[in-house]
Amino acid sequence: MVTYSNTKKPRRGPLVPPNHPMRTVVDYALILLGAFFMSLSFNLFMLPNKIASGGISGLSIILQETLGWNPAITQYAFNIPLFIIGVLLLGKQYGVRTFVGSVALPTFVYLTSKLPAATDNHLLAAIFGGILLGLGLGIVFRGRGSTGGNAITAQLVHVFLGVSLPLAVAFCDGVIILLAGIFLSFEGAMYALIGLFVMTKTIDVVQMGFGYTKLAYIISDKTEAVMEAVLHDLDRGLTKLHAEGGYTGDSRTVLMVVVGQTEIVKLKTLVKTVDPQAFMIISETNEVLGEGFKMHHS
Repeated sequence: MVTYSNTKKPRRGPLVPPNHPMRTVVDYALILLGAFFMSLSFNLFMLPNKIASGGISGLSIILQETLGWNPAITQYAFNIPLFIIGVLLLGKQYGVRTFVGSVALPTFVYLTSKLPAATDNHLLAAIFGGILLGLGLGIVFRGRGSTGGNAITAQLVHVFLGVSLPLAVAFCDGVIILLAGIFLSFEGAMYALIGLFVMTKTIDVVQMGFGYTKLAYIISDKTEAVMEAVLHDLDRGLTKLHAEGGYTGDSRTVLMVVVGQTEIVKLKTLVKTVDPQAFMIISETNEVLGEGFKMHHS
């Protein structure tokens, strides 16, 4: 049996429920907004400083510098065929949302191509370009979409070569950065790695938010007293998990508690005050959904 308790106010549902007719409109708006931010990152930071942080966008920078090809045209030339290949080989999972993203990004790149560079400092360009790029991609993902390109390439590598998807993504981005090191500059490739790292972390923030929380498992001989302290002194919900000792075979109750970053010290102090011999496991968690766990401010 698993139980939990919550002393906080009920949480409102999402502004637009997943099955609401307006959800599709919101999704496409997010895809377009995200693609716009990505184009700003490209034209304000990445392209002027020759930072090719992976993907078809990075490849278009290399081809512009080596062959003089227009980046927007290059992105069209790769994104559309890749989308068609993805639909033919991988199925309808690459639907209208991916097509919209695949077309919107190069379109916005073309429309914002006359904007002046925001900086000529390569490090600042890598950092802030990565932030803006990650913000855009995160928003696109929020809209349950994709900008195609490297995402489809990575999926093809994953399916036909049998490597894991994260490794396939890293491989495809790595190839672009390696080409940047060969055809542009080794230093530029290092800045590209910085941009890629910043982009990845920014996507996590957009997807998960800043509300990183701690997950604590508590095993105590004074389970009821610890429960009362958590519920009433800490004012948090908790879950009772019924477990069995691996060595003794004895039945035990494990308390699972999710708290904010600022509350973890208070939780540890509270538990140790009630039971100095209590056993605690504390880990970090990025997102908690549902009632009874995540703190909601009144």
